[in-house]
Amino acid sequence: MLAMFFWAFIIGGIICLIGQLLFDVAKLTPGHTLSLMVVIGAVLSGFGLYEPLIDFAGAGATIPITSFGNSLVEGAMNEANKHGIVGVLTGMFEVTSSGISAAIIFGFIGALIFKPKG
Repeated sequence: MLAMFFWAFIIGGIICLIGQLLFDVAKLTPGHTLSLMVVIGAVLSGFGLYEPLIDFAGAGATIPITSFGNSLVEGAMNEANKHGIVGVLTGMFEVTSSGISAAIIFGFIGALIFKPKG
């Protein structure tokens, strides 16, 4: 069990390190970095490489933003197998809708409680 925590920490840390290097070395904006990390997760999922990473690292691979790209691709592929090309569009949102909804709701609540700038 300790090894599972260790590898989750290491893999999650490496994903975060890549994001931080994109900020500091490549001088990408937060939006560009976020988009790139989602695309990396989607590409890895498309090639079938993200699921083995999740099996190996657990939360170290499911918590970072790259997992969102994986969820988009997995949902699209599952629904495409069931419903064809229309399933690609509906599948992405069906799988990720709870996470997107939670982000919107908690962001709204945070904006009500605190004084956002901008």
